[in-house]
Amino acid sequence: MNPRILLVEDDPTSRAFLQAATESLPAQVDAAASMAEALALAGAHAHALWLIDANLPDGSGSELLARLRAGGASTPALAHTASRERAEHQALLAAGFLATLAKPLPAGEWLAAIRRALAGPDRGGAEPLESGAHRIGQPPADYDLAVWDDAQALSALAGDAGNVAAMRRLFLAELPGARDSIVAAAAAGDLEALRAALHRLEAGCGFVGAARLGAAVARLRASPGAGEVLQGFESAAQDTLPGA
Repeated sequence: MNPRILLVEDDPTSRAFLQAATESLPAQVDAAASMAEALALAGAHAHALWLIDANLPDGSGSELLARLRAGGASTPALAHTASRERAEHQALLAAGFLATLAKPLPAGEWLAAIRRALAGPDRGGAEPLESGAHRIGQPPADYDLAVWDDAQALSALAGDAGNVAAMRRLFLAELPGARDSIVAAAAAGDLEALRAALHRLEAGCGFVGAARLGAAVARLRASPGAGEVLQGFESAAQDTLPGA
């Protein structure tokens, strides 16, 4: 019987990618976009594995894991996050996650981590953070990048050009709203909302190969109060949207 897995991810583009990749295991996937949805699904079904985003609109991945554990479940859990800060990954491990994964990542790496977690630590389970150094690092430099990096997108989506096109359509449909949320949060000086919106967008950029926008997002996350950096983000978003 195929395992039943709970996937928690609030960004639509990232959720579509991660759900499709997980279903190819093969597995049955219950997808949630919030802590509330995840708790409801976990209460209704028994899962072999939890795949939990570190940042959710109604709480954190660590909070969600604690609430799931409070119900007595010992289901293994992996955390996934767009952050590449080592301190955040170490905090997630300390919160009880078996391992952490930095998004974006190729489907093959995602599936390998799931297989290790399902096998269990005594049978080649998920590797510790320190042995996955390729997952942690600094954000990419904001060089004069092309709008789209097709090689990156094809690598993430196992070379399937049709999937790349479908994911980009979804990404572009969501981008105006994401851009407006980021600009509004910056204008209001709401750094918490700004960082949350940037976090959601960053992984999606990587999955679809939105190279120029992804670099601009990384710059804005590093310097959220810099007006010229915000202008650079808005310009990159405009360049990415159709008809620019």
